[in-house]
Amino acid sequence: MNGRDPDQDRPNGRFPATRWSAVLGVRSADRLERGRAFERIAAAYWKPAYAYVRLRWRATDAEAEDLVQGFLTAAWEKELFARYEPGRAAFRTWFRLLLDGHVGNERKAARRQKRGGGIAPLSLDFASAESELRGREPVGEDQVEAFFDREWVRQLFALAVEDLRGAAASAGRGAAFLAFERFDLADEPGQRPSYAALAADLGVPVTTITNWLHQQRKQFRAAVLARLRELCMTDAEFREEARAILGSDACT
Repeated sequence: MNGRDPDQDRPNGRFPATRWSAVLGVRSADRLERGRAFERIAAAYWKPAYAYVRLRWRATDAEAEDLVQGFLTAAWEKELFARYEPGRAAFRTWFRLLLDGHVGNERKAARRQKRGGGIAPLSLDFASAESELRGREPVGEDQVEAFFDREWVRQLFALAVEDLRGAAASAGRGAAFLAFERFDLADEPGQRPSYAALAADLGVPVTTITNWLHQQRKQFRAAVLARLRELCMTDAEFREEARAILGSDACT
């Protein structure tokens, strides 16, 4: 590979270069900074929240869409995320409890008032979220909270893949990402092409495929950690979440 390795400034290529936290950013005195931070949190949580409301609260797709949009609007207007206190629970657990409280209150009051003011409506593709949910295995009532956590990790990975895709395109390494996408992101292990088949399709030696995959895996890990860093307030929470998601060696 030619050019500078973008991971060389990161210790072992494992920790994100940025230490910016969206959970801290929502407390900023700068409205633009608060908005940026809020949107990063919403991007990671809206889809797991939608699936959770559909299953935990037995909401219809239209009602779940309304409830999640209403919750995010209320969270922005009332600065709910700024009230998070680390140490009591992971932010994702606290988010879910806030969501439960919002849905319970909305159900109890049986109201659907139109909200607005303060932040532009988030563009959320609820149709795709519903389609993905219908493709999932049935979830028992005692498994819904664990399902929310799994969906959150899944969305975190999906955002990291898009970050990696964009970085590869900007750096002129689209072929390297394509190799990673076709091999590592295959739906089933049996659908993975061999290194030799990838090399033939992309017109490069097998050793190049090996190097590309190694590089992209390191950068994907770094992208996951960068997204995760945004969603944690403290280093302790970040390290605990990283170990839970990526394994015991995530912080070594």
